This record gives sequence, structure tokens and C-alpha cells, in this order.
Amino acid sequence: MRTMKKLLVVVVFTFSISAVFGQRFEGGLLGGFNASQVKGDLYNGYHKPGVLVGGYVRTDIAPAVFVAMELKYSQKGSRKKYDPKKPEESIYIMRLGYIDMPVLAGFRTSDKISVIAGTSIGYMIHGTEYDNYGKFVVEDQNAFNDFDLQAFGGFQFDLLDNLKLDLRMAYSLLPIRGLPGANATNYYWLNNQFNNVLSLAIYYRLDR
Repeated sequence: MRTMKKLLVVVVFTFSISAVFGQRFEGGLLGGFNASQVKGDLYNGYHKPGVLVGGYVRTDIAPAVFVAMELKYSQKGSRKKYDPKKPEESIYIMRLGYIDMPVLAGFRTSDKISVIAGTSIGYMIHGTEYDNYGKFVVEDQNAFNDFDLQAFGGFQFDLLDNLKLDLRMAYSLLPIRGLPGANATNYYWLNNQFNNVLSLAIYYRLDR
């Protein structure tokens, strides 16, 4: 229910900005998927899938340059890839959910392709970890930081007049949490942890 309320805010946000600025701004909805890992744990690889959904507004500031702002719910985290040759190894899953607000600039390299880069601040709305026995018990839990600051870069491809494909990579500039103390559970944890995310999303323009 909390997630649905936040998604409603995204839709209201998109339409409100578009209405205020009229033809100067375009706005729409976005949706797609993340492939995530967490730098600092033992499990390399983008093995944690997740969804992303939200809204965006953008405007041109020069013939080939535009700026944009987004608001979206994004699932991130980490997962130990199952190895059938080692079925006795422990399961580990980290599930994180953020409300992210990216701000970006883009440069059109052609009629169909743009290069983008920017930063994103995220607020964590849930963060849980699981092993063979389910959700970590209280004494094994280590709190995450509430906020995540990421830098990202990527490409946007114009598929149709009102449809774009967005491919980007994002990396946390600040730790999502630091290494726990000596008495804390850290068998899966090597150092400060950072989100590392590949995302693929469709952007649908609504103001046309």
C-alpha cells in the first residue's frame, strides 16, 4: 500500500509539472528492470533483478542538449548466484527498495541516440536480507543508511515519437552502509557497501 501511494505521487508530479510549464516541458511515465549487485560483499555479478517504475519531465536548453528530472521506485540489492555444483553453500539475498530522484543532462549525438549523465539521490523505503532460514533475525541485522547518492551515465534511443529506450549504469558515491563492528554478523561482508546497478527502461511520453 505504501508503494502504491508513492507511485500515485509520481503520476501527480508528472502531470502537475507538465501542466505548469506547458509546451516547454515534456512529461511521461517510465518502467523497466534493474540488474544489481553490491560492491563490498562476497557476491560479484549482477544477479539481483528488480523493477523500476515512475515518471519524468524534461526540456531542451539547446538544439542538441536537454535536461530532465525523474521520480521513481527502484529495486536494488544483491543475490548469491546458485551453484548446482555446490548445493551445500548458504543462500544470501539482499532486497532494497528506494524512491530515487535522478537529475540528468543529455546530448543528442544523432536524431535517434542521446548520451546522458547525472546524479540521483535515493531514499530507502525497505531493506531486508535473507539466508537459508528466511529473513535475518534481529541480532544479525545491520542497518542501512536512509539515503543513497549515485552517479550514472548511459544512452537513450528514440524508438518512436513518444517512446524511448533508456540504458544506464549507476554507482553509489557514498556507502549504503559501513562495515559492522567485530561482534556483528559479517561472513558475507568485506568492506563498505555500494549499490552498482544496470537498468533498462521504456519511457512513454504523455503530453502529445
